[in-house]
Amino acid sequence: VIYIGLTIINFLFLIAGRMPVIEAVCTALGTAGTGGFGIKNDSIASYSPYIQNVTTVFMILFGVNFSCYYLLLLRQFKGVFKDEELRLYIGIILTAILLIVLDVRDMYATLEETIRHVAFQVGSIITTTGFSTVDFDLWPSFSKTILVCLMMVGACAGSTGGGMKIARLMLITKSLRRNIRKTLNPRKVMAVRNNGIVIDEQILDNTNAYLAAYVLIIVAIFVIIS
Repeated sequence: VIYIGLTIINFLFLIAGRMPVIEAVCTALGTAGTGGFGIKNDSIASYSPYIQNVTTVFMILFGVNFSCYYLLLLRQFKGVFKDEELRLYIGIILTAILLIVLDVRDMYATLEETIRHVAFQVGSIITTTGFSTVDFDLWPSFSKTILVCLMMVGACAGSTGGGMKIARLMLITKSLRRNIRKTLNPRKVMAVRNNGIVIDEQILDNTNAYLAAYVLIIVAIFVIIS
């Protein structure tokens, strides 16, 4: 129901921007599934800044763990604001936008246009949606490197986005930090927690195995493509 509701709201915002109905349907469905198929050769580039901004917002919204929306419906706002994955997800997006804006500032006429295009690409890449408004292959290497990192990280667990997922990245980072601290203090007992809940060791082992498989597959694909 949440998925359908967000899709309909997205569709209505696109219609408000005077996008043709059939194009609004295709774009809304592509955004909702974060597997955006461009119905035009230039994807979203030829649409108005309003439609580009709407698409940016909804790509990011569909990259959020749907459990957060469920908590909002239950009016458990405190739980949503304290969600570590959500905060990291937003923090990564804002940091990436800031760094890329500083890197490509001279490539566009105004600051507004720069932020609009950068925010769109960051939202599209981190959620693995695939829409675009510019040819970001023309951006400097620093910006393209950030986009590649976002592509691998992906969106939140429990969202429609792809990638390794923010939750796994958090667990891997916390597990690594715990292991380093245990090396320095072998007799100290430390647990990995997420949102205050202790994570089972089996889950951590599965997450580490997933990361190993993920990296090996990526390396193999790079070799095959090369």
